[in-house]
Amino acid sequence: MKYYRSHVLVCVDPECLKKGAHEIMDALQDELVNQGLNDEVQVLETSRIGDCAHGPEIMVYPEGVHYAHLTPADIPYIVKEHFLKGRVASRFVEEVKKSNDEELSAPTAKEVRVVLRNCGVIDPENIEDYIAEDGYQALGKVLTEYTPEQVIDIVLRSGLRGRGGAGFPTGKKWQFCRASAETPKYIICNADEGDPGAFMNRRVLEGDPHSVLEGMIIGAYAIGCNQGYIYCRAEYPIAVRTLNIAIKQARGMGLLGKNILGSGFDFDIEVRMGAGAFVCGEETALMSSIEGRRGEPRPRPPFPAVKGLFMKPSNINNVETFSNIPQIVLRGPEWYASMGTEKSKGTKTFALAGDVKHTGLIEVPFGLSLREIVYDVGGGIKDDKGFKAIQTGGPMGGCLPKEYLDLPMDYEELGKAGSIMGSGGLVVMDEGTCMVDIARFFMEFIQDESCGKCTPCRVGTKRMLEILERICDGKGQDGDIETLEMLCEQIRQDSLCGLGQGAPNPVVSTLKHFRDEYEAHIYEKRCPAKVCKALIRYEITDGVCTGCTVCARNCPVSAISGERRQTHVIDPDICVRCGICMQVCNFNAIVIK
Repeated sequence: MKYYRSHVLVCVDPECLKKGAHEIMDALQDELVNQGLNDEVQVLETSRIGDCAHGPEIMVYPEGVHYAHLTPADIPYIVKEHFLKGRVASRFVEEVKKSNDEELSAPTAKEVRVVLRNCGVIDPENIEDYIAEDGYQALGKVLTEYTPEQVIDIVLRSGLRGRGGAGFPTGKKWQFCRASAETPKYIICNADEGDPGAFMNRRVLEGDPHSVLEGMIIGAYAIGCNQGYIYCRAEYPIAVRTLNIAIKQARGMGLLGKNILGSGFDFDIEVRMGAGAFVCGEETALMSSIEGRRGEPRPRPPFPAVKGLFMKPSNINNVETFSNIPQIVLRGPEWYASMGTEKSKGTKTFALAGDVKHTGLIEVPFGLSLREIVYDVGGGIKDDKGFKAIQTGGPMGGCLPKEYLDLPMDYEELGKAGSIMGSGGLVVMDEGTCMVDIARFFMEFIQDESCGKCTPCRVGTKRMLEILERICDGKGQDGDIETLEMLCEQIRQDSLCGLGQGAPNPVVSTLKHFRDEYEAHIYEKRCPAKVCKALIRYEITDGVCTGCTVCARNCPVSAISGERRQTHVIDPDICVRCGICMQVCNFNAIVIK
């Protein structure tokens, strides 16, 4: 293996890419060649360093120096100062510090990194980087000091619950699978992250794949199995590549395969790619897909611990769950259980998205309130608008209004509020959001992703979507709300798997907390948020319009008429409500009614 005196990690998260991360990387590599340093300094991509708002950004190791606000023109100076003269290019470090000082609400103050501890710190394609950060020490400890039963007891005492959404105690799941007498047994990592806007698993797989492998090996030892599978969505090609590199490296060091670390324990892992079906995030549908069959859920019981993959005892946990295991073993279950709440221990990663200033991936202890997440970690609402709602748990989660901002984030409290933890998606919505349109959006996604196996989900979600679309189109009818409520109850009770059982949540929660918006759409034929096109109209304000004709000249359907220097008029029957007139008007003369 080739050794370098320095490693430069370049952030290639979407925000940094948009600002020119690849140009920074190219400039770095070119300048290192020009200075004869290309054999001494390695340049690597990483999916997030943590300060994309000030990107493009790089992290230089072993010094741990963080440079941001970079342009390609800055690179020659940084290379000369840092790598030739051995001095920190303080100008760029000070700029970062100043920017952070100015943004008092910038994230990190309340974050605790357990799952993300190595992301952006190590080279994910170098097993030695992981080993240098205590990697595989937990595995060595398990194989030399603990029986499988003792490992399960450690996980039970830690209070770790499955991070895939259901929150079932991980130790109990392992216990059930170990108790199954039939062999062979299988252990599966669910990396089929399909929630819109969620990328927690992707971040770990691309930034710290060995933590997942180590957790799986420990889990396999605990339940007594010799074969594992990682089911990763094909839309994550970098994660798949990184995983395969990590598996090959682990095999080469005797950490996978026959007689691991001389213990007599055999275990290996394969990566299987999903074809993009959201329903394959459900564990029984996932197993069907691995078997080469259509990804459809199976009735339970029997549960996977008894009849799972290939009808053999199987255990499924998600990426985040496995990534916690090495740290729990190394640092002790009491350490892990000291974080979080009474029933929800440890930390949780969340994908913070929507109308919040600092979007991105965060990791915080359970028990932090929604207010702390949105305002302290997320920096508050974009453009300092008012908070309206937050959806937790992805497409099958509930939308909670501002009255729930002080709700502590844990499984039980969210359940009481009518929402779910899910895999960790958080979508923040400001005062300009139409909650009926939000319900329609998520129902459209769920209906499209329904596998079609059971009638309540296949047909019921279709009927719900039709009603929601009709309401948003201004064609809502008396009785639509009651029909939606009836469908929600039937679909929740009768659907085969979690997708159908959770499908009504966005509608149920918006009906509960924002019923007045549904009523305004149906009975008053108006959208209070002024979002639904069929229920709004554009008007030109008399006395403000100067008759400059800019709006008329830019209207794609010629809906605006009027003489020069006179107030213009928009014909509502012709107007398609595209909003171009409002964008081009220089006098703010056009308003939405």
